Amino acid sequence: MKYYNNIVETIGNTPLVKINRVLGEDFPALVLAKVETTNPGNSVKDRMALKMIEDAEKDGRLKPGGTIIEGTSGNTGMGLALVAIQKGYKCIFVTNSKQSKEKCDILRAVGAEVIVCPTDVKPTDPRSYYSVSKRLAAETENGWYVNQYDNLSNRLAHYESTAPEIWEQTEGKLTHFVAGAGTGGTVTGCGTFFKEKNKDIKVIGVDTYGSILKEIHETGEIHLNHAYTYITEGIGEDILPENYDMSVIDHFEKVTDKDGAIYARRLAKEEGIFCGYSAGSAMSALVQIKDQFTKDDIIVVLLHDHGSRYVGKIYNDDWMQEMGWLD
Repeated sequence: MKYYNNIVETIGNTPLVKINRVLGEDFPALVLAKVETTNPGNSVKDRMALKMIEDAEKDGRLKPGGTIIEGTSGNTGMGLALVAIQKGYKCIFVTNSKQSKEKCDILRAVGAEVIVCPTDVKPTDPRSYYSVSKRLAAETENGWYVNQYDNLSNRLAHYESTAPEIWEQTEGKLTHFVAGAGTGGTVTGCGTFFKEKNKDIKVIGVDTYGSILKEIHETGEIHLNHAYTYITEGIGEDILPENYDMSVIDHFEKVTDKDGAIYARRLAKEEGIFCGYSAGSAMSALVQIKDQFTKDDIIVVLLHDHGSRYVGKIYNDDWMQEMGWLD
C-alpha cells in the first residue's frame, strides 16, 4: 500500500502548469505556473511553516507543548496550524482587518485562536499586528514568536525545496522567475538558488502600490512614511523584512489593486486555475512587462494560494461592483 503517515508529508512536489490563454495570444514566451495550491494548506506557506517549526525545535526555541504565536494574513497560519496539529502545539495568530473573513474562519476551523488588529496603523503602533504578536509572545508561557518576516528559515525553505523542484521540472532551462513579494522568503530563497545555478536567470518580484519594496530596491533607502494602505493581499510590505536579499532580485513590478483582482478572476475563468489575489497580480505584472521577453524565454511564475480564501472579495461580484472594478 502507498500512503502518507500524516498530512504534513504531502507538502511540496507541486505541479508546473502551462499558461495558455490569460496572457493573450501575442505573449511571446512560454509561461509555466508553479501552482502551490496543491499543498495541504493550499498555499506555498506550508513549506516555510514546516521548516520554521522544525528549525525552532532543533535549537530549543520551540519546546514540547508550546504555543506558536505569529502575525499572519492567513496562509502562514494555516501551514503552521497543520504542522502544529501533528506535533501537539497550540496556535495564536494575529492578523489585520484587511484580510478576508474566509482566511480567519479557516484558521479557527483548524483550532487556532485568531486576533484581528486594525490595518490603518503604523507597524510600530502598539495596536498593529506586528506589535500585538510580539507582546503576546512575551506574555505567553512557553510561547514562541515565529516572526516569518525576519526568520531566515522562511527563505531557506524555498532555497531547499521550492527552487530545486522548479529547477528539476524545467531541466534547468528557466530564464525568468516571477513571484509575489511579501515577507521576501519565496523570491529571495528561490532567487538565491537560481542565481547560484545560472546568474543570467532574471528574478522578478511582484509588488503593489502602497508598498515600499520597489522603492527600497531601486534607491537603497527605507522611508516607512512612503507606505500607504492598499487592498491587495499577500504581497507588498510597509517594512523591510530581514528575509530580503535585494541583490538577487533584478526588478520589482508594481500592479494596481484593480488589475490584480481582474487578472485573478480571468485566471480562474480562462485557465481554470483558481488562485488568490497575488496570482492575479503576477499575471498582470507579466502583461505589463511582456516587451522584455522573447520567444525563447521560459518564465516560471509562482502562484501562492487558493482562490477559496477570496470568495468574499475578488470573486464576489457585489464586492467588485462596490470597488468599481466590474466592467
